Amino acid sequence: MEHLPVEVIGNILSHLRAARDVVIASATCRKWREASCKHLHTLSFNSNDWPIYRDLTTNRLEILITQTIFQTTGLQALSILMEDVDEFSASTVIAWLMYTRDTLRQLVYNVRTTPNLSILEVCGRQKLEILELAHNSIAGVEPHFQRFPCLKTLSLSYVSISALDLSLFISACPKIETFELVNPEIAMSDAQVTIELTSPTLKSIYVEAISLDKFILEADAIECLHLKDCALEVFELIGKGTLKHFKIDDVSVIHLDIGETIEDLEIVDISNFTIIWPKFYQMISRSSNLRKLRLWDVMFDDEEEIVDLETIATCFPHLSHLSLSYDVKDGVLHYDLQGSSCLENVIVLELGWTVINDLFSDWVEDLLKRCSNLKKLIIHGIVSETKSDEECQMLASFTSSMIELMRRYEHVDPHFKYE
Repeated sequence: MEHLPVEVIGNILSHLRAARDVVIASATCRKWREASCKHLHTLSFNSNDWPIYRDLTTNRLEILITQTIFQTTGLQALSILMEDVDEFSASTVIAWLMYTRDTLRQLVYNVRTTPNLSILEVCGRQKLEILELAHNSIAGVEPHFQRFPCLKTLSLSYVSISALDLSLFISACPKIETFELVNPEIAMSDAQVTIELTSPTLKSIYVEAISLDKFILEADAIECLHLKDCALEVFELIGKGTLKHFKIDDVSVIHLDIGETIEDLEIVDISNFTIIWPKFYQMISRSSNLRKLRLWDVMFDDEEEIVDLETIATCFPHLSHLSLSYDVKDGVLHYDLQGSSCLENVIVLELGWTVINDLFSDWVEDLLKRCSNLKKLIIHGIVSETKSDEECQMLASFTSSMIELMRRYEHVDPHFKYE
């Protein structure tokens, strides 16, 4: 070890990340101390990594972090996550950021300060490429002064920000490619809350736990759109048909528009969602390159609506991964097996139930017959902790039928997952 170059030792210490581990390791010898000072490029202070952080007084903790940071000379990634610690002095935190900002490429920041500290003012116009902010307030964004010319990834979690400032923030990041927005507190300036985001470079957006009247996203290069646990009256995507991955999970939306030119769609993943199937299918039916279709715990606006697998097989010839949850309401099976078209390219079939009955095994068998080149079958099931004799008998019957079925499909790799 004594023959390792200090640059290599610095890289080893950087992989430790946690400040406590770095300090202990750098005490090994003078060469390791030199490496931690001159060649350490990653450092993390996380109250979840070391419980003693919570036992220290705020003043003592500030001194400890200051001493550690000021011993380095070229940090590229700094993470400060102090969720369970009292508020720090804003002047102290500013000193940390001012000392490191010339070399920082990544900043993960979740610190409460007194008074509130504007990260944008301190770190704007620097070389940051990744910025993750949590539990902070952002106000009065000046996109010309607080510009982030190199930023590619932005994550905002539990931040307080107005719709206008959010729009200005995105416009201040001319190279942004990935954006995450989780449970923000959107300042309400009028009766209707509307967010309008515009970015010619944005490729991926993830939005979680947000309630709005209208969300308009204009992104000509967007490839991945994921909405989770949201309540929206209107969601509209304006782009040039570059969307490849579209995912919705537990979303309430009255009007959904992801554009007319979506021929490049490869993945459609819908779960816990009420859907008007004919309208939604019309929207994605031109996506002949679709590789994965997932419809899980989907409720239908019309109780008599069904998903016609014959049409799916015809319109999505390249489909290789199909996921469906078995749902029968009032005697109507929502995933109907009418027709005879095969799903020849499907190699992964994922099926599941919420309430099992005698017909589920027959439904699985009919789907297996259509997937002649299937390699993997995944069965998801919900089994209640307190089972009646009827439920136990039903589960035993299903297990027996699946064993018999798999004997006839030995080329298929079965996986059973019960909750």
